[in-house]
Amino acid sequence: MERFRTIIEPFRIHSVEPIRMTTREERGRHLEEAGSNLFRLHADHVAIDLLTDSGTGAMSAEQWAGVQRGDESYAGSPSFYRFEAAVKELFPFRHVIPTHQGRAAERILFSQLGGEGKTVPNNSHFDTTRANVEFTGAAAVDLLIADGLDPSSEHPFKGNMDLDRLEQVLETDDVPVVFVTVTNNSGGGQPVSLENLRGVRALCDRFGVPLFLDACRFAENAWFVKQREPGQGERAIPDIVREMASYADGMTMSAKKDPLGNIGGWLALDDDALAERCRTMLILTEGFPTYGGLAGRDLEAIAQGLREVVDEDYLRYRIKSTAYLGDALHAAGVPVVRPIGGHAVFLDARALLPHVPPLEYPGQALAVALYREGAIRSCEIGTVMFGRRADGTEEPAPMDLVRLAIPRRTYTQSHVDYVIEVVAWVAEHAGELGGMRIVDEPPQLRHFTASFAPL
Repeated sequence: MERFRTIIEPFRIHSVEPIRMTTREERGRHLEEAGSNLFRLHADHVAIDLLTDSGTGAMSAEQWAGVQRGDESYAGSPSFYRFEAAVKELFPFRHVIPTHQGRAAERILFSQLGGEGKTVPNNSHFDTTRANVEFTGAAAVDLLIADGLDPSSEHPFKGNMDLDRLEQVLETDDVPVVFVTVTNNSGGGQPVSLENLRGVRALCDRFGVPLFLDACRFAENAWFVKQREPGQGERAIPDIVREMASYADGMTMSAKKDPLGNIGGWLALDDDALAERCRTMLILTEGFPTYGGLAGRDLEAIAQGLREVVDEDYLRYRIKSTAYLGDALHAAGVPVVRPIGGHAVFLDARALLPHVPPLEYPGQALAVALYREGAIRSCEIGTVMFGRRADGTEEPAPMDLVRLAIPRRTYTQSHVDYVIEVVAWVAEHAGELGGMRIVDEPPQLRHFTASFAPL
């Protein structure tokens, strides 16, 4: 099969669910009812849902079999021990603490490590990570390399952390932990190299600071390492994952991404004293340490998903099918973040709508247009999500992007071809789009619930 160019899905469809078709007029009413916030749309009013790849993938037959095997004992469930073994097979940390999803792991960890006057560096914090850091009074600082902020740069590892800037922060600030997000979601789903992780590890050792991974898309990162980093091409994906883990003292995980679960997450770490404090918080807010807010059936589905996600046939399909969308849009003249990331294609709204200032939210305007014209739900990754400062002021985000996140094992090529057609049409008429204003917003994580109106 390798001699042919066509990439086929390495699975057959076993069950289907209907997509409801809507008219443009209906979608206009739905937008008005939702305050032009795509998070507030009813899902059955969406044809192609690319809002997120988190928890939206299709589970395999073996995962559903695991659901049937799930044991719901309050304490000591065998499902937990199968889950723990699957995690440690790839991430051999001493303590594995399940949570109901990744943001719960973040909240528990930063409740112990954050606080006023502290600084948490990351290549790029994503939304809940930043919010959980700032909720403790600490500062969340992004230290992405310069190429990572240039949508057109073809740097193979645009998720890398700027080591010189990290050294400066470690020298001057009170840093309780350094984080690296793999792949870097905020910057276009871009990978981090093993060489860069080694550099971060060396600086953390020098300053006596622990290093944690936000590892939601670890398998996609490992695939890019295998394909792009010199000397890695013959290695097995699980071996690359274990090397990534070897540079860290712990990790947070949303199992709704690469572990192929519909819900779940975990916090894993080596520090015994910190783990004990985190387990106490877990019992207080999530549940007993052998279920952590999850049903036993969820633990089983994640354990099986961890085995499936490192399969090279799956990863080849996953990365190439995302690139199929991104390359087609690039060929059509639509500005996208290059090279194409693993879990999503990111449209450069600032380049496509140069007449819309960042503080009039070009990303939100573009995302709304994609839904109105084609019933495609996407996600703004820009000034709406990241423009508001901790002190309540606002400034433009480094980039204004629209993310087309691809749920795993869910859509076919004809769905993707439709997305290409809709995005290209909207791009041709981009000059007709105006900006947006915020009608009302909460003090944090405003992109989830704010209301918008066109200018």
